[in-house]
Amino acid sequence: MYAFAYHRPATARQAAGLLAKKEDAKLLAGGHTLLPTMKQRLASPAHLVDLGACADLRGIERKGRNLVIGAMSTHAEVAASSIVQEAIPGLAWLASHIGDPHVRHRGTIGGSVANNDPAADYPAACLALGATIVTNRRKIEADAFFTGLYETALEEGEIVTKIAFPVASKAAYAKFRNPASRYALVGVFVAKRGSDVRVAVTGAGEGGVFRWPEGEAALKVRFAPKSLDGVKASAKGVNADMHADAEYRAHLIGVMAKEAVARAVGK
Repeated sequence: MYAFAYHRPATARQAAGLLAKKEDAKLLAGGHTLLPTMKQRLASPAHLVDLGACADLRGIERKGRNLVIGAMSTHAEVAASSIVQEAIPGLAWLASHIGDPHVRHRGTIGGSVANNDPAADYPAACLALGATIVTNRRKIEADAFFTGLYETALEEGEIVTKIAFPVASKAAYAKFRNPASRYALVGVFVAKRGSDVRVAVTGAGEGGVFRWPEGEAALKVRFAPKSLDGVKASAKGVNADMHADAEYRAHLIGVMAKEAVARAVGK
């Protein structure tokens, strides 16, 4: 690991100021991606801006029809929150199945969303629930936020401050996990709000998280697991690696979608 200067601001505004003033500065949230790459000398920022002391980036609350979660809320906090469990139980379940206890008590929802790992869980929830990612500058709809592998619409110096999830009438997540990393080989989040049905897939796309329109169309007719019988996801654009080929991942999309719908409707 190369030498760097460490900063620990108390507010998001102070953090933004440091990003603007310090050349080659990087934000540190949970650190599960940045710190390993620094240890391997694949990244060498001159300044680290640790968001851990920014109290204004924490907190979970229900605001009208939205569940609002501060960016520095940990996975464990999301999983254990009675507010999340009541508003969107599928999101609490998702958080409880990220990594292991060490990861869940250190990793943050904002860090995960901003990093946009192609096998991360939260991006699927954001896309399926139609979440709004709030930054220190603006509000970004999830459909426009995730732009590619490890890529988002965030601009230089922009900080995710909170995420607003519209409360769905039915929502759930299911994933086929890598037994070692617990990352999703394929994860599917389904959500129903009125007549709108959204199905988002993580772990499978060559370009990262994406929506599955064929699954959405079938579930709009009837929101039930059987509605997905015979509906197959295409292997085109699906990731293939040492863990699973594209055809297998495409098959898992349908399997996980059925499981998520069954969980959402209580079957």
